[in-house]
Parts: sequence; C-alpha cells; structure tokens
Amino acid sequence: MPRQPTIFLSHGGGPCFWMEPPRRFGPHAYDGLRAYLSGVLASLPARPRAILMVSGHWEAALPTVSTSAAPPMLFDYYGFPEHTYRLSYPAPGDPVLAARVQALLGDAGIATATDATRGFDHGVFVPMLIVDPDAQIPVVMLSLQRDLDSARHLAIGAALRPLRDDNVLIIGSGNSFHNLSTFFDGQEAESVAFDHWLTEAATAPEAAVRNDRLAQWAGAPGARACHPREEHLIPLMVTAGAAGPTPGRRVFHDAIGNKRISGYAFG
Repeated sequence: MPRQPTIFLSHGGGPCFWMEPPRRFGPHAYDGLRAYLSGVLASLPARPRAILMVSGHWEAALPTVSTSAAPPMLFDYYGFPEHTYRLSYPAPGDPVLAARVQALLGDAGIATATDATRGFDHGVFVPMLIVDPDAQIPVVMLSLQRDLDSARHLAIGAALRPLRDDNVLIIGSGNSFHNLSTFFDGQEAESVAFDHWLTEAATAPEAAVRNDRLAQWAGAPGARACHPREEHLIPLMVTAGAAGPTPGRRVFHDAIGNKRISGYAFG
C-alpha cells in the first residue's frame, strides 16, 4: 500500500458552500476552494481507509482523541441561515484507529485523553462534505492542545507519522489566514507577505529547516495580523510534523475577500 501524504487545507468560513458569499467577495468567492476540496481524494495514491482530522475548532488540555463509532454533528457556528443547521455528515468513526493514535502518542511520551461524545465540528464536516460527500471513509478527530505550542504540535505530528503507511490520511483543517476583524477591510499587504513567507517555510526542501521556520511562525512578516490567535494555523504543524523528511508543496492558492489563502500537502 502506498504511503499517504498529509494535507493542510482551508475549511472556508462557516458553512460557506451552502449560502451566498458576502456581496463584496463576489458570487464565486469559494468556487476555487470547492473545486480543490472535491479533487482531494483523486489526488491521493490510494483511497484512504480512514482519515485522522485535526480541526482548528477543537482544543483541549491534552491532545484528545474521538472514540465514537458514530460521531454526531456539532454545529459550532452562529447566526447563519437555518438550512445550514440541517447539514448532515454521517461518516463513521473508527475506535480501533483512535486507540492506535493514542498508542503512538503514548509511545512518544505524549499524554492524551479520549472523548466518546465529541461530534463533527464545522472544521470537519464542512470540508468533508466536499471531499467525501458519500461519507464512506471513517473519520477520527484529534484535538489541538490548548497551549497551541508550535513545537509541541510538530512533535505530535511526528509521532503519528506511521499512520501514513497504514493508509490513513492525516488532514489539518484550519486556514492560512484567520483574522475575522480584518477580513473585510480590503487591505491585502500583510496577508500577501505572510502567505509568501508561509509558503517558503512549508515548502523548504529540508525538513529540519521547514519545521524550525514553522515553529517560529510568530516572527514572520504579517504573522499576528493574519493570526491574532493561532488555532487555525496550528493544524499545519501536525501535518508538517507527520511529513518526516518529505518536502511540502502548495496545492491550493486563492484570494478570498483579497486575503491570500493557501493549502499544503506533504508527500
């Protein structure tokens, strides 16, 4: 079985694919992202037997693994049209994979917790409804650790690297830009600068250089203008850590509301 890559993708804004974009964005603002997400499975070396999803919308004191065999829906967005609260994503969980995730992290000396009731938040179900609309691939979720320490999440990813050889796809779901207070301000310079820096860091040919740069992301040009709080960026650290020596490449790039959004794959 070929080794699966790891992927860091944007999950858009709220239930963006099921409503009209903000007028100033234009009617086709999310078309490029939808097209990218719909082609993710076709880009892989094989159909994954399961997906481990690290969403920017789940934080816990310790890295926490979902263990439900049938995760419910968790509508963790507010103020959107009523029909967006009727979305359904009935993919199964995978308790056996959840136990494997715990074991790998434990072997690396990383303490974990489990959650048997956690549902699919919108960082999971929004992209997955496009990636795998038939909801046939089991999905296990792994939380961020609440301290959002970059080096710690790179280490979490490194511990999970063997999953790639078990036909498990590791996805980090967040956004390369996430500052809701400036999303509509029309300014692009800081977004452009940070996107350029992030792409150079994520695609550095040497893994040690890449990971060192990513761990120091807060010193990059425009970093805090793009991520006042970094929960939407930290899933990238897990996917980069799980990459091992594999170089990254940019697999998605667009401007949404003139903010630059990029996605990366490793492997």
